[in-house]
Amino acid sequence: MSNGLAAFLVFFSSGAVLVLETVALRLVGPYVGVTLQVTSSVIGIALAAIAYGTWTGGWLADRRDPRPMLAPALVLAGIATAITLPVVRYAGEVLRGDAASGIILLVAAAVFVPAALLSAISPLVVKLQLADLRRTGQVVGKLSSVGTLGGITATLATGFVLVATLPSSVIMVGLAVALGLTGLALGLHLRWQDRTGVPGPARVKAAVAVLGLAGASLAAVAPDPCDVETAYHCASVRVDADRPTGRMLLLNSAQHSYVDLADPTYLEFAYTQWIGAAADVVAPAGQRLDALHLGGGGFTMPRYLAATRPDTDNLVFEIDGGLVDLGRAELGLRTGPELRAEVGDARMLVAEEPAASRDLVVGDAFGHLVVPWHLATREMAAEIHRVLRPGGVYVQNVIDYPPLRFVRAEVATVAAEFRHVALVAPPAALAGEYGANFLIMASDAPLPLTAIAPRLGALAEPTRVLSGADLTAFVGDALVLTDDYAPVDQLLATA
Repeated sequence: MSNGLAAFLVFFSSGAVLVLETVALRLVGPYVGVTLQVTSSVIGIALAAIAYGTWTGGWLADRRDPRPMLAPALVLAGIATAITLPVVRYAGEVLRGDAASGIILLVAAAVFVPAALLSAISPLVVKLQLADLRRTGQVVGKLSSVGTLGGITATLATGFVLVATLPSSVIMVGLAVALGLTGLALGLHLRWQDRTGVPGPARVKAAVAVLGLAGASLAAVAPDPCDVETAYHCASVRVDADRPTGRMLLLNSAQHSYVDLADPTYLEFAYTQWIGAAADVVAPAGQRLDALHLGGGGFTMPRYLAATRPDTDNLVFEIDGGLVDLGRAELGLRTGPELRAEVGDARMLVAEEPAASRDLVVGDAFGHLVVPWHLATREMAAEIHRVLRPGGVYVQNVIDYPPLRFVRAEVATVAAEFRHVALVAPPAALAGEYGANFLIMASDAPLPLTAIAPRLGALAEPTRVLSGADLTAFVGDALVLTDDYAPVDQLLATA
């Protein structure tokens, strides 16, 4: 085999493995979320597939002629890639949830078989290139380097280009076709070069036909959880059967936001009602505010403030530009002077905001059901403190589950930067009986708890406000999260 063809096969197969690994996180996200555990599972399963595939390829290379095995390995990898999409979508409906066993099984279904087949190609190629034992180190080192470069190239291209421009299904089908066509071309080339047992073109063509038919037919009938696939989310919008103008935004199949197209003052979720009550007592009724929102989602709270406080300046930092487009298309979002959406990471954008420029900051940014760790640290709280005017209020929505380690740590973190802090939540959730939303309120001025109590008391769901000694007892010796150490996912893990 020529050096150029050998280098191409190693580069291409190694790159394909990294495309699979990158896209796998998006395939499984709608069913098991996008958490540190899921990311770790994708990396771990991919590495296991590489390890077992490489070992198997080397074992086979020592026992059989590697040449007849290369084209079939590529074609089989293409078939496995083609059916990954429907397999994950069917299995995802069964394994949905955050159980570790379900996460690992679903990730394995998405990655292991095609990655193992592709990883077997490098040792097969290496064996063919070892014509001179005096050059073993040079050959192995060169091809190993080429494979690494293929992985790097594929990772950057997938992360920066493919995921941003194409749906995951298109990427997977495109990769499957590329693998199948490469296997077909390689089989024809090797047959033309040497007619000693290399599979004929008819057999390879049949395998490619199976690839196309199996992948296309299964993908066509597989359930698709996404209406729109953005750069970060599998998003869908559902009409509320009980409220014709109500719309529910689901991100990765989790209920994320609710808006009423006809009434922007309608707040469905309890935590949005708490934020609305807090906003209503920050300043006299109807008075404009300069508000900053970290996370847009369905843009429920910006629309609420724009409707209840005319001339309010709502600036929204939303990392996912696709959600902004979806909001405009289906959720009644109208941007303009009173509601501006800026696409980017909230941590980066907050640092660019002028000091003492906002009356209210609303923290409602989530990756699946988890506050991104870099938005939950003391350094982030310090940036928010800098942006708030004297007497300004910061409200932060968090989700936690018993034993409530994360919310305790986050309250301690916010309290490290603000003089006055309170926590709003259902009494049973505060007692650790179930998981729920919690709303942290913080300011350097005394919080308007007396004014907010009647508003919270009028809501349908019982709510309690912790402050002072009660809040100190609730927090206990909880960890203050910092940029250096913020194990958010681990704190959220149930005991």
